[in-house]
Amino acid sequence: MTTTNVARPADLVKRVLPILALVVIVPGLAGCRRTAIRLAADAVTGSGTAYASDDDPQLVRDAVPFGLKTMEALLGEDPHNVKLLGALASNFTQYTYAFVQTDADRADLEGKLDAARAGRDRARKLYLRARDYGLRGIDERHHGASKGLGAGRDLGPALAKFEKRDVELLYWTAASWTLAISNGKGEMGLVAELPTPIAMMERALALDESWGEGALHEFFISLDATRSAAEGGGRERAKAHLERALELSMNKKLGPRVAYAEGVLVRQQDRASFERELRSVLDANAEEVPKYRLVNILAQQRARMLLAHVDDLFVD
Repeated sequence: MTTTNVARPADLVKRVLPILALVVIVPGLAGCRRTAIRLAADAVTGSGTAYASDDDPQLVRDAVPFGLKTMEALLGEDPHNVKLLGALASNFTQYTYAFVQTDADRADLEGKLDAARAGRDRARKLYLRARDYGLRGIDERHHGASKGLGAGRDLGPALAKFEKRDVELLYWTAASWTLAISNGKGEMGLVAELPTPIAMMERALALDESWGEGALHEFFISLDATRSAAEGGGRERAKAHLERALELSMNKKLGPRVAYAEGVLVRQQDRASFERELRSVLDANAEEVPKYRLVNILAQQRARMLLAHVDDLFVD
């Protein structure tokens, strides 16, 4: 097992619990309590690197709910904390995609339709929770901006308010919103909202296309796979986003390759390229870059799942 000097989830618990204890035992000292809450919020919201570098997805899966509920409890004490709101949007989205949605996708591929349906319903609700935290964060930054992001509205004035510092908040709010729609296709009211998160992502891309070392381009790989060239998408656009995502991550992230294989190559029914792409993902060293370790391990797990069901994805 590879080790690093980055804290693991258990270490995070040891760091945060003493601060939480201070929050509980000093309710009469308002200044100290506020300070303790902020310290705890900083400790919890700074846990991303601890999870990202971990090599045990099951350990992370078990640990993350504690962190999420801790952040929600802290938010109840400090409801205007933009850092906490952004962390909740980010962490709920990542946890849901990595574990809840993946379980639903696996059940779908295995023909377990009831389990798949239940899993997608839970995923949709969790994504909407993440989106709502993101929208609250947006309103804290830009008072009332979320009202201008409603379906059917002219989004231009609201989007014009956003600056480069808002890209992370835009990304996680829009990502969770889009994924909620993807898992709630039977809800026409929700589906009608799709232009809003897409416009938010486009604004984020315009503000800082390199943010997240290719994360924005990775989003558009999957989106453009579902759109025709006339609609601004298509295979060539998706391929361009793939190449840029890999360039920005120094070709160390495996997720963009899986997204391209699953989104574009399945849609094109290009089985040979699909298998070749995913086998190259499995041949890669997921442990090479600590900050990508967990997401690369998860990408390899998804690649194995897709290859195991290749006959279900392609029509001979």
